Amino acid sequence: MTRMLQNVSFLRLGSRRFMTPLVLIFASAVCSDLDSSSVTLAAQQPHSAKPSRTTQEVTRRFQVAVTAYQAERYAEAQRELLPLLAGNPDSFEINELTGLVYVALGQDEKAYTYLAKAVRLNPTSAAAHTTLAATLVRVRRNTEAEVQFRKVVELEPQGYDANHNLGAFYIQTDELTQALPYLKRAQEINPRAYNNGYDLALAYEQTGNLDKARSQVEQLLKINDTAELHSLLAEIEERAKNYLASAAQFEQAVRMNPSESNILEWGAELLLHQTFEPAVEVFKAGMARYPRSGRLELGLGIALYGLSHFDDGAKSFFHASDRNTADPLPLIFLGKAYENLSPPIRDEVRSRLHRFLITEPPNASIPYYYAIALWKQSQAQPETTQFAEIETLLKSAVSLDPRNADAYLQLGILYASQRKYNDAMTQYEEALEINPNTAAVHYRLGQALARTGAAARAQREFAEFERLQAHEVDETEKQNAEIQQFVYSLRNANFSGKE
Repeated sequence: MTRMLQNVSFLRLGSRRFMTPLVLIFASAVCSDLDSSSVTLAAQQPHSAKPSRTTQEVTRRFQVAVTAYQAERYAEAQRELLPLLAGNPDSFEINELTGLVYVALGQDEKAYTYLAKAVRLNPTSAAAHTTLAATLVRVRRNTEAEVQFRKVVELEPQGYDANHNLGAFYIQTDELTQALPYLKRAQEINPRAYNNGYDLALAYEQTGNLDKARSQVEQLLKINDTAELHSLLAEIEERAKNYLASAAQFEQAVRMNPSESNILEWGAELLLHQTFEPAVEVFKAGMARYPRSGRLELGLGIALYGLSHFDDGAKSFFHASDRNTADPLPLIFLGKAYENLSPPIRDEVRSRLHRFLITEPPNASIPYYYAIALWKQSQAQPETTQFAEIETLLKSAVSLDPRNADAYLQLGILYASQRKYNDAMTQYEEALEINPNTAAVHYRLGQALARTGAAARAQREFAEFERLQAHEVDETEKQNAEIQQFVYSLRNANFSGKE
């Protein structure tokens, strides 16, 4: 294996998702509540201080509402419950079921009124607290939701659902450290719980507890040997810098489940460590299985680029773009690779960038790379220089993305080429506001200052250029970093041109 890229683990960050979103807590809370004995008892003996009908009639209508709810006939359940509420306003069971009906109808604010009252009427009902908590999350009242979830744990400290749901709540609110003890307790209560165990391992991994994460996955593998566990273990080994073990786990995941995403993971792992020839084989095999996969086509293009087969890589990017013309990512890759491409391929890149600008929604990178392509064309063919168009494109790029320091730098270069040195200096200073440690910008600013007679300040900029340049990486490292960025973009893209 060739020299490893540095700090590659960030490519995995955010790519893997926890298995228990809060929407599942809703489903769990609703189902567990209706399946509990309290509803059955309520159907037999609903509570009412001053019943407006006989107990038998209230019981019958309540049971009709329960049956309608369970059959997902929510409007019918609502019609039965509203008269019951009028005569039995302090019935825990009727308030609770009414709240559940409004949850099912998607009317969470109305549901909250009845669920909150149900909790006040029966503060020992863990299911009622859980349903209320989930509803509070839905209406974005997380502080109150946390109180309710914690109350459930207080009521049922040995309950798997109580601990798992609170852990899942903390996951969804990005408080992984808070989530860990509850996920761990839930796993101790039910060691065979796959989703909770997976979430616990992932939470350990994302908080840097790699040994615990590995141990948790290994325990789950003894119970349920799945491809996704091998894939997660691969990411854990990646973060632990056990690169060979990581690649082996990704390969095992593909052998068990040769899904598009698993193939992409394995190929991306190979790309990260510049093992480009094996990566080409992995992506080609993936393309044979998923011939319309835009993501695998992009991966193949990156692998070919890494082997310095620049035009072949560009052709893969072209194919990926053809599969989903609205996605800018293949064209962004082409824009980054433009300087290494042959003249005919460059012509095609310019044409595609121009077409995207005309036909697709605005994207800050596209006008920037099209401007760069036109500028580089003008360096080889000065008679083709289109100053006004390039300026318009770069201004569009910074308008869409005011943090695009490269676009400000290129605007400065454009103005300097026309001897508009004051305008150029303004753009260079904008670039330095965003990224003050770019040697090239200091050098360009020094040149512009010298041209305007500000010799002393120009010397300071040249000195800063010399200082920063001494720490800049060589061309090989720059290409490695570029490939790393390609893989980062690929792994985090929401690319729809796939099988």
